[in-house]
Amino acid sequence: MGSDELDAVGVLNDPLRRELYRFVATRGREVGRNEAAEALGIQRTLAAFHLDKLADAGLLEADFRRLTERTGPGSGRPAKVYRRARGERLVSLPPRDYRTLALVLAEVVDLLGADDQAEAVARRAGERLARGASPEGGGAVAEGGGDAADDGARPGLAALLEDRGYEPYEEEGRIRLRNCPFHVLAERHPLLVCSMNLALCQGVLAGLADTETSAELDPRPGECCVVFSKNNES
Repeated sequence: MGSDELDAVGVLNDPLRRELYRFVATRGREVGRNEAAEALGIQRTLAAFHLDKLADAGLLEADFRRLTERTGPGSGRPAKVYRRARGERLVSLPPRDYRTLALVLAEVVDLLGADDQAEAVARRAGERLARGASPEGGGAVAEGGGDAADDGARPGLAALLEDRGYEPYEEEGRIRLRNCPFHVLAERHPLLVCSMNLALCQGVLAGLADTETSAELDPRPGECCVVFSKNNES
């Protein structure tokens, strides 16, 4: 982990800047200064200042484009727009390198042809997540000291996906996932990782006892490959 990583993440120390970053990231498209300012209820100049700071830190990507259909004289200059940067920022104190070991383990699964076993393990992990237990076997403690799996306080599907970094959003009655938490692995081992991710999500549904929803693969560039649909919908 270099100082650049810490410097970039440190930019988010400002609460308003964090809210602006979150707003842009969850749009899934380019966002102009006016839109961001109106969404947070702040002045455009203040929004522009913080958006540019986020872009300078490499957390956002900036560009210019026209926000209206007008062209020619009188159409005005292109507006500055922002979207979430494609690169990752990883900060761990002390330094840890789980990514390298995950890539090694994925290669081992490929070499052994153990895809079915890997999917079965991922499905069980999804069930444990939904029941409030960690993959290591620890239980999530709910209010009152009870186990979340035992007192009915399990989170809903969207909340659980949000907690795991998937960034769910609704589109035409389906839940799509804006972010792939396993992006680096999926780039190197797409078939294995996407099938394990699907199994994980299916396990989540099983752990939630949600028989009305199904998870399936429907890849979209820049997003997670899994989508959730109601079973009575085509």
